[in-house]
Amino acid sequence: MILYVLKRVFQAAGVMLFVAFISFVLFNYVGDPVNNMVGQEATIEDREALRERLGLNDPVVVQFSRFVAHALEGHFGISYRLQRPVKDLIAERLPATLELVFTSAILALALGIPLGIYTGLHRDTWLSRLILSSSLAGVSLPTFVIGILLIYVFSVSLNLLPSYGRGEVVKITGSWTTGFLTASGWKAIILPSITLCLYQLTLILRIVRSEMMEVLLTDYIKFARARGLTDRAINFGHALKNTLVPVITVTGLQIGSLIAFSIITETVFQWPGMGFLFIQAVHFADVPIMAAYMVLVALFFVIINLIVDLLYFVVDPRLRIERTVTIG
Repeated sequence: MILYVLKRVFQAAGVMLFVAFISFVLFNYVGDPVNNMVGQEATIEDREALRERLGLNDPVVVQFSRFVAHALEGHFGISYRLQRPVKDLIAERLPATLELVFTSAILALALGIPLGIYTGLHRDTWLSRLILSSSLAGVSLPTFVIGILLIYVFSVSLNLLPSYGRGEVVKITGSWTTGFLTASGWKAIILPSITLCLYQLTLILRIVRSEMMEVLLTDYIKFARARGLTDRAINFGHALKNTLVPVITVTGLQIGSLIAFSIITETVFQWPGMGFLFIQAVHFADVPIMAAYMVLVALFFVIINLIVDLLYFVVDPRLRIERTVTIG
């Protein structure tokens, strides 16, 4: 188990170093950082002094090592547009994104797994066909279209839910705020979370359905039926347990995707998260924020994948058996 964890940790470190290198290239070679930080009235001497102070005249290896060291400390420089430390901007926007992703993931799992089980067990009923047909909307329609439709129905036509913003938030500690403690915060997160979760919900539903139908045809399920076990014991005690093994992997990857692709949802609903900050940074070529966002999203992906690998190792006994045989 320890060797398995160490192997995954070293792989994660390699991925993060590669992403850090891409961010370093973006930070230093997409335009001239000095031109982005000084005005047109700055003299050549002023520009050269700033380059020397920022260490831009140092060898590339030294610059990259310094970039990695600063990234480990959470320092990504100053925003060109806002003239504030990037780490402060990320700290202010991170709670909003994590709240949106957390709510969307819970919705996708809470609805996707039961619906997938139902459609797998009752695949010939009219309700099952209706669920599968309706779920195609989550895959077929682009996220921004779904968001705009929800805004039109629930905000413009029915005037039930807000169409933008995060609502009233409560400060927990430092720069960490939450909207879960206010009524307006809960109302504000409903439409964005539904918009963001629909694709993941459909994917989980169809994977659970497919795995459930496949597992129910295996020999050990037939043997369980021959032993006289009840349908409930077979479906939920044996079939579902084996169905959830690939679902864990897919769910982990989809949570990473929720973080990475929340950009569109945050833009449609003007949600003050990291994705919306990144879009603004792209618009104004604010490279420090873009580089920090890349590293942070990659870090989330690496951590989630590491957790999924460990859960997969715990849930699937075949991996433990293979590992024991290999070591023996």
